[in-house]
Amino acid sequence: MSVEQEGPFDGRDAPDRNLPRAPWQVRWAGWVVGLEALGALAFTAALLVRAGGTGSSVGLVLGQAGLFAIVGAALLAVARGLHTGGRWARTPAIVTQLLLLPAAYSLIGPSRQLLIGIVTAVLLAACLLMLTSEAARVWNESEAP
Repeated sequence: MSVEQEGPFDGRDAPDRNLPRAPWQVRWAGWVVGLEALGALAFTAALLVRAGGTGSSVGLVLGQAGLFAIVGAALLAVARGLHTGGRWARTPAIVTQLLLLPAAYSLIGPSRQLLIGIVTAVLLAACLLMLTSEAARVWNESEAP
């Protein structure tokens, strides 16, 4: 039972590679979600630095850092899923964008961080629109061959 191959195996013949390629909107949304993941991981690092400088609430800060590390890792997985065409990743990405919209509002309004808030809101809205576009919906509903 040998299978003859022409050249080295590069993974292109794997069964999951027969799926239709994700539209550009979904792949670009994957980049935005990847940026969000990097932001969560950077915040994790900032919290860990803060934990070293405080004396009383080290446990609380470490707990927050752990939460953001988990969120960052999950967002990295979702971003990779969007890049590789995993249909499962679209829904968590949409939910993440919806959950982050109040954070952008808080940056614009109460925090008065206009530039950061507007950039964040534009990125969130763009990602949400890409993930809910007609091409993304049709791709998500298409059947695997």
